[in-house]
Amino acid sequence: MNNNTPATPRLAASALALSLGLSAVAVTGAAQAQETTLNGATDPSFVPFEMMDQDSGEMVGFDMDMIQEIADRAGFAVDINTMDFNGIIPAIQTGNVDFAIAGITITDERQEIVDFSDPYYDSGLRILVKEDSDVETVDGLEGMRIGTKIGSTSYDYLQENLGDDAEITPYPGSSDMYMALMGGNVDAVFYDAPNVSYFAQTKGQGRVKTVGPLYEGQQYGIAFHKGSEWVEPTNEALTAMHEDGTYDDIYEKWFGEAPDAE
Repeated sequence: MNNNTPATPRLAASALALSLGLSAVAVTGAAQAQETTLNGATDPSFVPFEMMDQDSGEMVGFDMDMIQEIADRAGFAVDINTMDFNGIIPAIQTGNVDFAIAGITITDERQEIVDFSDPYYDSGLRILVKEDSDVETVDGLEGMRIGTKIGSTSYDYLQENLGDDAEITPYPGSSDMYMALMGGNVDAVFYDAPNVSYFAQTKGQGRVKTVGPLYEGQQYGIAFHKGSEWVEPTNEALTAMHEDGTYDDIYEKWFGEAPDAE
């Protein structure tokens, strides 16, 4: 026993040191996970989903509130950069950004080159015309000048359904096509319903109107590069936000009523 007695404190000290060392590694690993910053991209002209606050110089909107809440729950930070919508998917493909949130419609073609989160917003396409226009449907746009957005599903829809029967002009930003309509350079705008409706209710109030049904039901998703480890944590965060009412709170902040109440 005498030979073993002196060893006991040393063994205890070694065990304590090992325990502390493992704890330090665990804490460091957790801290590193919490400090992971993902570079994101968005389109600053897609109001009210994302837009620049002129007073703070920060991006605000439905998408910005959504991604911040998701990031907090999923354990990453975000660094959001702005770019034209047409360059967003290529930026994810090339690894210049880790993800993008910009009212991006989930399509089969896009799913071949990027990974999407679960859908977080149900949308569609809608026509916007001058207040005195008698256009009521897409068929009524034949022979007219139509503004839409470069790289959007609305541009693809117009090409497939009107083709050479209308003058289709793609614009780099939604504000450009709305100004073209207000200035008489196009006869109509065809684009994502929430963005079109928001413009009609704000800057275009009394001068333009939305008409016709909702075309081509769509769902928006957050796009990640192929094989991203952050898709699953993002989906888990989205599910939790729906379950605890946080999603409805953010939705009501920007659109006035919860989805189930529409």
